[in-house]
Amino acid sequence: MTPYRNTRYWLRDFRRGGRPRTKKEKFNQAHSQLRNVIERAFGVLKARFPILDKMRRFSFTTQKYLVVATMAIHNFPRHIRLNDELFRRFEDVGLEVSNTIEMNSESATSATQHVFRPQDQTFMHQLRDQVANELDLLVGV
Repeated sequence: MTPYRNTRYWLRDFRRGGRPRTKKEKFNQAHSQLRNVIERAFGVLKARFPILDKMRRFSFTTQKYLVVATMAIHNFPRHIRLNDELFRRFEDVGLEVSNTIEMNSESATSATQHVFRPQDQTFMHQLRDQVANELDLLVGV
């Protein structure tokens, strides 16, 4: 699900420009926050298992199993509450992942147009609008 185009997106933009004022900005801020959490999680995973960072050309099925297996091994220390340096290093909630792709540009939208069918794109846009409306009701403008 892509963020809204031509609307503030990056967390630093909200820190400089104040709180989100529209439902689209609220959605984009939530999207950006969640993206940071996911990027940090993958950062820890790639730091622990370099094979994921420089993946050879395995079949899709093999890649899927590699990711699932490394996640299971990775989560074991967390499950038994071991003190883990990688977890501590990547848990800084204030850490913002650098933007390698400008998400509010047309590049994100044009990239998805090549992958999804038009009816899929319509569904995702409707779902995004529904989430934005619900966020707007929760937070208020």
